[in-house]
Amino acid sequence: MAFGSGLDESSDEVMSEINMTPLVDVMLVLLIIFIITVPVLTHSVKVDLPQASNTPNEIKPQTIAISVTADTRIHWNDEVVSYPELEQRLAQAAEAEVEPEIHLRGDKRVAYEHVIRVMAAIQRAGLQKLGFVTEAE
Repeated sequence: MAFGSGLDESSDEVMSEINMTPLVDVMLVLLIIFIITVPVLTHSVKVDLPQASNTPNEIKPQTIAISVTADTRIHWNDEVVSYPELEQRLAQAAEAEVEPEIHLRGDKRVAYEHVIRVMAAIQRAGLQKLGFVTEAE
């Protein structure tokens, strides 16, 4: 076998040929591997699969509008409620499967403490989705 290492001082010739034997050996091994593995990858059992839709069930959260009027009355949607009744309804709403969204409206003439009192009741009930409703100028 003639391997050109370039360390021979006796031959001044440069080897200009590439030894193809190792390359051909590697290619044959790869060809055999592909010939064996391709039928295994494409072989599968025929099964009639059921069809299903992939749209998620989106449960829309309930929206509760709580309003504090100028005369400090509290409204649950359109119904006037007392403060203890508000706390009771908030506790029931917190136990729902989907947490409701609370839209809090405070009259601009009502004292700030009445709106904060309603906010504190919402927080104590454990509700997290609270939004303030205002009018644009």
